Amino acid sequence: MGMQLEGKVAVVTGAGSGIGRAIAERFAREGAMVGAWDLNGEGVAATVETITRAGGKAVAVTADCSDAAAIAEAAATTRGAFGPIQILVNNAGIAPFVPYLEITDEQWDQIMRINLKGPHLCIREMLPAMLEAGWGRVVNITSSSVQSGSFAQVHYVSSKGGVLGMTKALALEYAASGVTFNMVPPGFVDTPALRAAPVDIDTFSKTLPMKRVGQPDEIASACVFLASEGASYVTGQTISVNGGRYMGSA
Repeated sequence: MGMQLEGKVAVVTGAGSGIGRAIAERFAREGAMVGAWDLNGEGVAATVETITRAGGKAVAVTADCSDAAAIAEAAATTRGAFGPIQILVNNAGIAPFVPYLEITDEQWDQIMRINLKGPHLCIREMLPAMLEAGWGRVVNITSSSVQSGSFAQVHYVSSKGGVLGMTKALALEYAASGVTFNMVPPGFVDTPALRAAPVDIDTFSKTLPMKRVGQPDEIASACVFLASEGASYVTGQTISVNGGRYMGSA
């Protein structure tokens, strides 16, 4: 099979590490020209170096993916390098652990700004050109915690639940336009963020149906499908990449 994203221009937010880096690198291997965005300039530069060293095309953009002005500038940089943006993966986010009654107003507002308003602002920036072209793909990285809940993460789960609702509403509104909106909620995936979390990874992974932690590239595989021509009749859907942890749909 040939490269599934040949010649497409894609933006991946939060591409400086973990799942975002894996998605950016995989998209490049599939032939996409990648705008790799992240607040972490060093991380995103390393992602792009890996891509270009392997013969792929990518541009590193240091940007706050929750700030409208920064997003507009990042989009202009990406378009200047590769042309109109056709694929967007909203992956940037934070996932702190704070007991509910200890969550401050500032913490609540910050997580909503980054995890919920950020994807909205990125979509709003890129959707008009997708509509004009009659083709576009938006993949939102949500969270399996929306399906199951998560201890001491009420603000995080609420923000990702908002992204779930936004994805379905956008999918319905633009279903006839050629632009699709889908989501991938990762389960327990081995990333630097998970390694830094207050979780015993080895112990918890043994409780999962597959008895192992997921890998970032396994999330990337689902994103490649949803961004490809093969997913042209798929919108408003959830592909739960979680090792069988949660079988329902949300």
